[in-house]
Amino acid sequence: MSKLLIDIGSTYFKVCTNSSIEQHFRDFNKDILDDLIYKCGEIIHNFDKDDVYICSSANGGLSTLIIGVTNLFSLKYAKNIAFNSGINIIETVLYQNIKEYSVPSDLIDVVIIAGGINSSDAKFDENLYDYLDKLHYSNIVFVGDEDEASRLNDKINNLVILPNIIDNKLHIVEENLKEYLTNLYQADIVGKEDIKHLYDITSNQIYSTPFIVNKTLPLINTKFAVVDPFILIDIGGATTDIHYSKDLVDENIVTNNEYDRLVFKKLGVYKSKESLIFAAQNNEFVYELLTHLKVTENIFEEQGEKAIRVLMQLAIFLVLCKMSHYKKAYINLKLLSINSIVLTGGITKVLSSLEIEDIITFFYKKILNSEHNPATILDINYDIWTLGIKGN
Repeated sequence: MSKLLIDIGSTYFKVCTNSSIEQHFRDFNKDILDDLIYKCGEIIHNFDKDDVYICSSANGGLSTLIIGVTNLFSLKYAKNIAFNSGINIIETVLYQNIKEYSVPSDLIDVVIIAGGINSSDAKFDENLYDYLDKLHYSNIVFVGDEDEASRLNDKINNLVILPNIIDNKLHIVEENLKEYLTNLYQADIVGKEDIKHLYDITSNQIYSTPFIVNKTLPLINTKFAVVDPFILIDIGGATTDIHYSKDLVDENIVTNNEYDRLVFKKLGVYKSKESLIFAAQNNEFVYELLTHLKVTENIFEEQGEKAIRVLMQLAIFLVLCKMSHYKKAYINLKLLSINSIVLTGGITKVLSSLEIEDIITFFYKKILNSEHNPATILDINYDIWTLGIKGN
């Protein structure tokens, strides 16, 4: 059956039919639907609403703050589920130190409280309620101890209570929270003026693009000569996402999903360009990399194609650094075990294979002191996201 697939990004939108994939730079002076119809109306009008499938990262996703009682289980499990639901985590709070954390001033879309395994012991006290009183949030959900749930329900207004994400064997139980966050993302999209009009052309649910890309990974061998284990890097205008198979981490979480995702919300080359430059200027190896690329730091002040190319190369280097032992991040991947690095997003239209391989080689030599050379695969035709969205 013929379907029309559409991806709405922060800088481009892509339209895929059985015969072709088109990409168009967005006109930010226009409503997204008006812009889409202006540029692709002839294609869109050939499809019924039931046959149009849309994913989007254009609204930036939901911002999330997670409070957990342990780093090893409740915080770790909740972060894993949130990332794989396409949610952006802006802060995590280890409950025992909650009085030491500053309270974010921005509005939080959803607060997740993860409360450990089921037991009769009380885990939360007035410190939690004091912190929440200072926090501005739209939604709050509890996914912990069943006994604790009833106590919190009496104290916190509009608290949503879901089954515990930790079972008695310390395994992760992800489906209930994942469904809640996915539906919340959907409700958020409906509430966005520039996204909700897209329902004029589709009768199907609009998903977050990172959620769709993550679903694609088990299918990636149908389109690309990828050798496991691999990572997928999606460098966009506002964020950079990393998707990876779980055999690249030491501490696997028992879950049905074989792949996890990290998002670097401030490493994009258009909307978050300034934060990417800031991250580069604070990396001790970047100036050596700039010399290697035969440019100076003046490139940060420049506009145009050359500056964009350098920013994209820096984005690759910085995300690899953040996943390596060089940076103690949420997770460190076994980068020396990787056989393939797949790149998708706008970067594949700007950088050549040689330019990307040059950066990856520089990273492995400089940061990992290794001659390891994983194969680089470019999703030049934007096939990655189409594999995932067809299954929904």
